[in-house]
Amino acid sequence: MTEHSKQYRLNSPEEPTDEMLQELMEDIAREGRASKARAEAEHRRRLKAVADEIAIWRARK
Repeated sequence: MTEHSKQYRLNSPEEPTDEMLQELMEDIAREGRASKARAEAEHRRRLKAVADEIAIWRARK
């Protein structure tokens, strides 16, 4: 997070500057992309685990 993101709070009595808003939006976008990447990696991991289990199950038949 940038320094502005750490300092500004939505319940602050003062309005954020355009620069602060831009930094906040960039931080949120960055965090969103990172969260999506983690979720996709977990999804791929779980799909592979299921595929591996299916392969083991089929091999036992």
